[in-house]
Amino acid sequence: MLVPESVDNEGVLTAVNGHSIADVVPPADMIGPVPVLIADDSPVSRRIVEASLRKWGFQVISVSNGTEAWVVLQREDAPRIAILDWMMPGLSGPEVCALVRQQRKRYYTYILLLTSRHEKEDLIAGMQAGADDYLIKPFDSNELRVRLGPGQRIVELQAQLLEAQEQLREQATRDALTRLWNRHAIFDILLREISRARRDQSPLGVVLGDVDKFKSINDSYGHPAGDAVLREVAVRISASIRAYDSAGRYGGEEFLVILPKCDSDQTVMTAERIRDAIQAAPFDIGNRGLAVTSSFGTTTLPGGETCTPEKLIRLADEALYRAKDAGRNRTERNPYS
Repeated sequence: MLVPESVDNEGVLTAVNGHSIADVVPPADMIGPVPVLIADDSPVSRRIVEASLRKWGFQVISVSNGTEAWVVLQREDAPRIAILDWMMPGLSGPEVCALVRQQRKRYYTYILLLTSRHEKEDLIAGMQAGADDYLIKPFDSNELRVRLGPGQRIVELQAQLLEAQEQLREQATRDALTRLWNRHAIFDILLREISRARRDQSPLGVVLGDVDKFKSINDSYGHPAGDAVLREVAVRISASIRAYDSAGRYGGEEFLVILPKCDSDQTVMTAERIRDAIQAAPFDIGNRGLAVTSSFGTTTLPGGETCTPEKLIRLADEALYRAKDAGRNRTERNPYS
């Protein structure tokens, strides 16, 4: 809780918790443009708060009752800070607080209650309902700014934490070289798609591809050139499949592609489209263009069937082996059985 300690001779707040207001409140350029919800049934009070927030750089969403506030706070893009009047038509401020805290949203909502109540029991009830802080009316605009400071910092810190979590998730599921799914992640995706295909009674195509004579590329041009080839192969694979298909680096120069709702012919057509994209233009390796080809094996899980991911990958791998054995730069299919 922030406690105001002194005001200047014009009644303006100057110190809080032993610190000057400049120490406690972030600069104006740090405060915006965070969206803030204001819910107050008093037009005058609402306009006063709106004017202050806009002056400090906040984006403002304004409603006149608690029911409207709850509707706004349920949205996916709901404001991360809410200023709620205690007594409003529809839902009260504490009731909105309680509903927000029952949500299981990824982002935290910082809530500031505005109240004319002075009784300690009432204020405790508001905090127990889920409010982070409160202001007793009438209040000074600088005091409002001070109390928004912690909310702004909480919002910013959580955004940083969520970004860090997303980066960790990326590192755990993406191949560092190609940025496709890594082996573990693409295997998990295949497992989920097998279950989905069974529920939907729909086929599932699986493609296993391999860069032809990749060892000779590494031996002739060096491993950096080999890495560049793999990155470009990943780009061409991604450009050749649908948004809801999945592609991963299965290991070394092998790539696994998962094709929901694709029958055997559609799976082979997709593999051929990828193969054509890879051989269509030379790969830029330093100052030279390098012709690269690839081979593919496919299999398809019939709609309503189920099996292990290992079996589907084995069937596709057997077809890939036949493609290699038949001269490379081709696609072979292996029927599910």
